[in-house]
Amino acid sequence: MYGAILGDMIGSPYEFDRGNKTKDFPFFDKGATYTDDSVMTIAVAEALMTAAEQGVMDDEPSVKALLIESMQEWGHRYPYAGYGGRFFGWLAASDPEPYNSWGNGSAMRVSPAGWMFSDLETTRKVAAWTAEVTHNHPEGIKGAESVAAAIFMARNGISKDEIKEYVIREFGYDFSRTCDEIRPGYRHVESCQETVPEAFTAFFEGVDFEDVIRTAVSLGGDCDTLTCIAGSIAEAFYGVPEDLKHECESRLPADMLEVLKKFIRAMSI
Repeated sequence: MYGAILGDMIGSPYEFDRGNKTKDFPFFDKGATYTDDSVMTIAVAEALMTAAEQGVMDDEPSVKALLIESMQEWGHRYPYAGYGGRFFGWLAASDPEPYNSWGNGSAMRVSPAGWMFSDLETTRKVAAWTAEVTHNHPEGIKGAESVAAAIFMARNGISKDEIKEYVIREFGYDFSRTCDEIRPGYRHVESCQETVPEAFTAFFEGVDFEDVIRTAVSLGGDCDTLTCIAGSIAEAFYGVPEDLKHECESRLPADMLEVLKKFIRAMSI
């Protein structure tokens, strides 16, 4: 999860098109901090670890109930992390229901599902569950599934070309534009349809973890989330330098860091 959280932190000062669309920027600007992307990634990780501990990972209603409970609990702990309006209402609901969202929130929080399972089928199934508790529109589900699938493939040594071919075949994303072609006209948008393909493209073009992060931020737009997604895949492919892991840890509250550390121990990564 370091890649997702670092992407969120590093991209956060430049959200809402506040950057100058360059790869040359301070890696940890003074405004770099975790946002709702990181909080919900932690919430999903905790819920899935609890499901595994309770032996209910194969039971969809149980997993979804744990996801809802965890997401609401963490949302109440960190109510000012930058949630969207509809999701904020969902966090406060006594009987929360999915609201047919295709927003990129489903893809930003899914990375734990990409690490937890030994087969791609289960990875995709559980990734879909993490989306469906809120983002049950087909595009919201597709965003989560595609990112988790890419993480699974990357951590298992699959090449970028093979990952790209799989994602195109299974999810129909268009990767015909390069980052140089995307960058000039790209704007702040919060849909999976216009965030996930761009995050993938930054990953495909990057040459190491840091370069993926810098490429994603340079696109602009909703770049804390875009970079969170790109970073989550880049971590699985490249790993994360130790100095960046330490920087990530130093910027997290103790309760979030505890979950991150527990997840790393559980996954032996």
